Amino acid sequence: MSTAKYKRVLLKLSGEAFSGGAAYGIDAPTLTKVSKQIKQVIDMGVGVGIVVGGGNIWRGAKAEENGMDRVTADYAGMLATVLNALALQDALEREGVTTRTQSAISIQQVAEPYIRRRAIRHLEKGRAVIFAGGTGNPYMTTDTAAALRAIETEAEVLLMTKNNVDGIYSADPLIDRNAKKFDKLTHFEVLNLRLEVMDATALSLCLENKLPIIVFDLQAPRSIERAVIGDPIGTLVYSEK
Repeated sequence: MSTAKYKRVLLKLSGEAFSGGAAYGIDAPTLTKVSKQIKQVIDMGVGVGIVVGGGNIWRGAKAEENGMDRVTADYAGMLATVLNALALQDALEREGVTTRTQSAISIQQVAEPYIRRRAIRHLEKGRAVIFAGGTGNPYMTTDTAAALRAIETEAEVLLMTKNNVDGIYSADPLIDRNAKKFDKLTHFEVLNLRLEVMDATALSLCLENKLPIIVFDLQAPRSIERAVIGDPIGTLVYSEK
């Protein structure tokens, strides 16, 4: 068994990670595949927190474009993340992983309220902890929630998964064939180059707290495990000394 470089990580799963390439919904085989990877990492003794997006079910920005109130649209998006969290919780438990879901919005019939000390205790006991509901505030993305939860739970690295994109590029590699891939970047470089890795609020949180980020393709074989053991995968975003 490979030795983990990081003892506690925060994994960000976008809504795309649940849909398996489809435009909408949750793809069960994809969820099973991701859950098996997470189990492998937890079996290595790594504490795993997971923040889930909801774009496979609801797009708040699109709803706003269609005339919906922004705050209402964002709260609907938070509910979408709860649906994804419950689906992931079920998939993990079918793989034998003890799991807890915590929500930033009150929905106690299906999830614990987010309590930092309780989340850390779950991680110490080897449980996977899924964070739903974003930050619980409108105008905040799940990227910001991922950065915040990583810092709050004392994760050593933020693992940002992408679908079919193996890191950070100078432009969208699916559109521009001449796009250059970066192996390493500082937080300042990502901000200054305006690379679309995550929103500026999330990136600033990581910068201020010197939290490294690894951006990689979730669909690559053993991708989560490779990131955790320190294999060169994707793009590393780090703080200058």
